[in-house]
Amino acid sequence: MGKYFGTDGIRGVAGAELDAELAFKAGRAAATVLALGNNERSRVLIARDTRISCDMLEAAFSAGLSSAGADVTLLGVLPTPAVAYLTVVTKASAGVAITASHNTFENNGIKIFGSNGFKLSDALEERIEQLIDDDSEVYKRTGADLGRISGNHVYWTDEYVKSLTAASKGQYPGKIALDCANGSSYETARALFRGLEAKFEVLADEPDGININENCGSTHIDVLQEYVLKGSFDIGFAFDGDADRCLIVDEKGEVVDGDKILAVIARDMLASGTLKGNAIVGTVNSNSGMSIFARDNGFDFLRAQTGDRYVLEMMQEKGCNLGGETSGHIIFSDDATTGDGQLTAIKFLNVLTASGKTVSELVGEVPSFPQVMLNFRYTGGAEQRDAIMSNKIFLDAITQVEETLADDGRVLVRPSGTEPVIRVMVEAGTEALAEEKASHLISVLESL
Repeated sequence: MGKYFGTDGIRGVAGAELDAELAFKAGRAAATVLALGNNERSRVLIARDTRISCDMLEAAFSAGLSSAGADVTLLGVLPTPAVAYLTVVTKASAGVAITASHNTFENNGIKIFGSNGFKLSDALEERIEQLIDDDSEVYKRTGADLGRISGNHVYWTDEYVKSLTAASKGQYPGKIALDCANGSSYETARALFRGLEAKFEVLADEPDGININENCGSTHIDVLQEYVLKGSFDIGFAFDGDADRCLIVDEKGEVVDGDKILAVIARDMLASGTLKGNAIVGTVNSNSGMSIFARDNGFDFLRAQTGDRYVLEMMQEKGCNLGGETSGHIIFSDDATTGDGQLTAIKFLNVLTASGKTVSELVGEVPSFPQVMLNFRYTGGAEQRDAIMSNKIFLDAITQVEETLADDGRVLVRPSGTEPVIRVMVEAGTEALAEEKASHLISVLESL
């Protein structure tokens, strides 16, 4: 992680760590780094989620881009994957999503995609950071060389929804619930499932600037669980704030995480001859049951570092076209350059419809070991984070838990790349044991 860029763009509390000045400087630096050259004007697409600070950051970042000579197209409120898709199909120089994804409304972020629809390389992000701190080499245009800013939200929404509709293989006969997290899918999800002529209802689709991810969406999936049970739905889909993630609730109200979504789609792709590399990519967080399921079904399961950019890197390295995270960030690289929650929903419905099974029957075929994830929030920034991760007392506690679990479980401790927390994951033979050991490690952190 760099000075400003984390594992998923520039992040921070809007108005504090991420203010209008930083957004302007980042826009101007990005326009300079991504300039086309030969006097050809760069064109950058910008979308945003529904949080209140997006107005400020969109305006500031756009101003920075145009001050360096880039033309800006404002897409309005659209999911992050829509930016990546539209950047490629319109042959734009870059695409930007102003969003803090699954985080609470006071946070925000700036994600930048290159002309190929992929997130920027570490080298390009580092160069942008250098120009943010030292503007002696950034472009500062005047007169007719300044960029223009324009937009047409309805048109771009329709174009994106059409691309998702094309991925469907037929009408799903069941009853669907959609939780839009009061985020960027609040328009597109309704338009998409209406176009599919599905029977559906939508909740958390009334954003007010501060209710994004608030007791809704994939980070508060208990709301959708209750909704599915009360309404006798056959399936529920929960998206996060920028709709690049999707989790599922089955007809019994049980959560289906990204691992199980990935597994059942992988098996279907293998059977149809469309699974490339005879393997899929998960992460170090993925449940150990994934390895067993892959082995029993004749393909390989590979683990990357946590973070969708690392999943994608391994997919490209190993020649795979399917990968994802437990969080529900699934990448179908034949269809998209980044995770897309609504595309994931369509792909899963394709498999579910063809199977003739209920959701619980379909995902029940994937083994799963009890796994508990707890978070410890710190306040001292990167210095405090590094001190925690190197603390001998904490490291010894981790070793002791690992020795206790032996071959019947595992421990994974890592700092988040998007918020100031240390994530402690324990996998064990029983949920009670996993909870006990994870809680113990959190208590050690609290005592430091």
